[in-house]
Amino acid sequence: MIEGYFGTKGELYFEIELIAADGSAIAVNALLDTGFTDWLAMNTQDIDSLGWSYIRSREMYTAGGDAEFNLYAGTMILDGQEFAVPVLGGEEITEFLIGLQWLETRRLVVDRKAGLLTLD
Repeated sequence: MIEGYFGTKGELYFEIELIAADGSAIAVNALLDTGFTDWLAMNTQDIDSLGWSYIRSREMYTAGGDAEFNLYAGTMILDGQEFAVPVLGGEEITEFLIGLQWLETRRLVVDRKAGLLTLD
């Protein structure tokens, strides 16, 4: 189980670790974006600094309409478990985003009144 925290506007944040191509790890706070249907998205500059491999470009529908993103092969740790995940990269992405795919394998518990946020 991983405990998260609420942002100032009620956003759902969880700490994850990103594993660079050289094996080094960096902990970041990632926003659980319920409008994002993939695994992980982040700024292309951050992806480049991790040395992750480019796979291909991919067109996706966003709240702002159709947009093209680059797809990369990434590695991350969530709740002590390592995952190889496809990562969407874009210049306009300002936060580390985890998406709804995680809810296929994890249970999200949110009780803002009690200050409880977990991903089991």
